[in-house]
Amino acid sequence: MAVEDGTNTVEGIAAEAAEATETLAAAESTEALAVRYPVAPGIRLKVRSGPGTQYQLIKVLPLGSRVPINCQKPGEWITGTYGTTNLWDNIANGQYVSDAYVNTGSDGYVAPRCA
Repeated sequence: MAVEDGTNTVEGIAAEAAEATETLAAAESTEALAVRYPVAPGIRLKVRSGPGTQYQLIKVLPLGSRVPINCQKPGEWITGTYGTTNLWDNIANGQYVSDAYVNTGSDGYVAPRCA
């Protein structure tokens, strides 16, 4: 017999909680599977608010960092450990690093272009 709490049954609330837990676990699993690329050895990479050195410095990544690449966009040309490129990698919302310092194994795009 279901116990009413006004609008939802106890069983319904428990089912919703279980579904929310499964959704959270799936999201965490997807995030854990996201490819992370290594930053060049010995480099404390600067993270900028846009694809160029004229954009605001947000933070500096620690040595040995690995970064996800959500999307990529052209910007300022940079010469770094892995060559010269104008590709910038979006590593989080509003956060970009030069692809010249990220070991993607490619000279081109490895992710979709940023909108």
